[in-house]
Amino acid sequence: MSDLKWYVLRVVSGQEKKVKSYLEKEVSIQKLEEYVAQVLTPSEKVYQVRKMKDGKSKKVAVEKNILPGYVMLNANLRHGEVLHTILSVPGVLGFLDYDKNVPNTLPKPMRESDVSRILGKVEEADEHEIKHDVTYHVGEIVKVMNGPFNGFSGVVEEVFDEKKKLKVMVKIFGRNAPVELNYIEVAKEE
Repeated sequence: MSDLKWYVLRVVSGQEKKVKSYLEKEVSIQKLEEYVAQVLTPSEKVYQVRKMKDGKSKKVAVEKNILPGYVMLNANLRHGEVLHTILSVPGVLGFLDYDKNVPNTLPKPMRESDVSRILGKVEEADEHEIKHDVTYHVGEIVKVMNGPFNGFSGVVEEVFDEKKKLKVMVKIFGRNAPVELNYIEVAKEE
């Protein structure tokens, strides 16, 4: 439908997924699927290092919200019940750039460039391109978490940020040896 446009909903921060679920359920109950095509909580996967109970560190992939406190909505708000239904969902604070006290107005839709940029980020994450929220620096001590050098520690000699790789000097059999490792294979030593 050509009247579908992307809008941004302000929601209670930390409840984006819950609000998305409520919205989808309410749209289904009210049979408004042709007017609300998609509800998104844009997120990306990032790696974080977590301390385990046994004292060891482990890298885990977690989903990180790109727009905390917001939910994106592809909808036609010109249909009478759609706007009211969306605003009545628990956790929804309102639309971005919309004053409900001004009669006969609708929220402003997102610019196409913003939609493309955000949806592009979501598609990248869907293609398993995992972002890393850990940065490494030359001289830093890291521990190898997996691979043939699992358990070894070494000093970062070079950082190849664009490739998400490190050159680490690891002591093997009493000698220093340079090893190239992916970010996913190492963790900062504490």
